[in-house]
Amino acid sequence: MDDNNKDRSFLDRDRLSVDQYYEVEHFARENGVSPSQVSRLIKKNCNDRMTLTQAVRALRDRK
Repeated sequence: MDDNNKDRSFLDRDRLSVDQYYEVEHFARENGVSPSQVSRLIKKNCNDRMTLTQAVRALRDRK
């Protein structure tokens, strides 16, 4: 994903970039999981933030 602030579309906010570790770390922190769990969820599902949030909730419910 492009991190150029001037060239950002609305789609950029809906996706989580695996290549940008700070994005993974931030998403993990705000959802209460580890960055490695987020990386595994991205590989298993996709990088869509809504889908990942639902996967994190399902992960928490299983525990």
